[in-house]
Amino acid sequence: MGKYTEQAKLAAVRDYRSGEGGLKAIAQRHNVDVSSLRQWIAGYRTHGEAGVVEKKREFYGVELKLSVLKRVREEGLSHRQAAALFNIRRFNIIGRWEQQYNEGGPEALSWGSRGRRRKMTKNAALQNKAQQAGDARSHQELLDELHRLRMENAYLKKLKALSSERAVSARERTKIVLELRQQYPLAGLLKVAGLARSTFYYQQKALQMVDKYADLKVKIRMLFDQHKGRYGYRRITAVIRRDGHLVNHKTVRRLMVQLQLKSCVRAKKYRAYRGQLGHVAPNVLERRFEARRPNEKWVTDVTEFNVGGQKLYLSPIMDLYNGEIVSYEIARRPLFNMVSAMLGKAFNRLQSGDKPVLHSDQGWQYRMPEYRRRLEERAITQSMSRRGNCLDNAAIESFFGTLKSEFYYLNEFRDVEELRTGIESYIKYYNHDRIKIKLQGFSPVEYRAQFAKA
Repeated sequence: MGKYTEQAKLAAVRDYRSGEGGLKAIAQRHNVDVSSLRQWIAGYRTHGEAGVVEKKREFYGVELKLSVLKRVREEGLSHRQAAALFNIRRFNIIGRWEQQYNEGGPEALSWGSRGRRRKMTKNAALQNKAQQAGDARSHQELLDELHRLRMENAYLKKLKALSSERAVSARERTKIVLELRQQYPLAGLLKVAGLARSTFYYQQKALQMVDKYADLKVKIRMLFDQHKGRYGYRRITAVIRRDGHLVNHKTVRRLMVQLQLKSCVRAKKYRAYRGQLGHVAPNVLERRFEARRPNEKWVTDVTEFNVGGQKLYLSPIMDLYNGEIVSYEIARRPLFNMVSAMLGKAFNRLQSGDKPVLHSDQGWQYRMPEYRRRLEERAITQSMSRRGNCLDNAAIESFFGTLKSEFYYLNEFRDVEELRTGIESYIKYYNHDRIKIKLQGFSPVEYRAQFAKA
């Protein structure tokens, strides 16, 4: 059978590793030889793609041959397994090396360079046997060679324990050398590992350096897990500073990248505009989202959730002074009763003299006469966004985005009742525990308490 392209080899190996067929079925599917496919798979397991696509060397030194034969004898490896382990192109060549070694000893392995085996004559075989009793090498040389082979074997065992799907870094090889340094000489280990002495000492120094951010990393991970991935580097920096530790936000961001901690990503949203029906109030708020005191400016809207085809609607009112959810109502249908109940709860929070501006979009609920009447009874000024301009109500839209990205999209719910309970729990967390950078690192309730003290 002719040679196969690298693409054909990799395609067959990946098909087999996908688990969608046996060895023979995959070989027939890709029109390749079963024996070749088995060898490619073994090479991939040991060396990754390099064991399949890289051109294998065809000239093997005596030292490598001895190492291969030693592994075969000591570990009972098959010729195919040994070929995959040492990245040898043709596994049947190992049987030829065994025959050479049995007939002529280690010196016979130097014959047959570049695949051309020289036939031993009968006289040469007799001469080799005669010299076995008085080998040219000394006893000490044989012990040194055995020690070296053991060193290579120990290194390869530890190397094999690492992932074969990627290249082994210099730092990982340095760790292996440091583990074996008490048993074997450093010069030999560096040669086996393919490390320059300068590289080894550089990596050793880097490994011995004390991580000055170790405690800070523990604190960052604890805060990240405590808030279920909802805090980014800015909020985590604020919490750490509140505890009395001075730390730069850039340092926290860099350490979070190292720890692979990334806050939630948000998505959006629900709309309830039904055209020009009823009264449309002017845009009194005009995107002035800052308030000087509580109950000065409120914003409201309705958002939708979906669990298994069943929908749930949330209607909250947010105070722009501190971003606190003043009141909210959750219902299975977005009827006016939901908005009316929300208004009743919010009115109970008003103090004597409070006359807030209540801003919304042009949803049908907010253009109903009953809605306007209830606001007029409490001397509340109604404000509406311009049609089709969501930025006019960006504050409450931002809350919806935070709620969904930090809670709704991160969890799975059996039914809408479980979702309802979770929303109520999250709003309590949002008001009392979740800090905001623009509130000087306080939660909305804590910030309102600061105003009351002042």
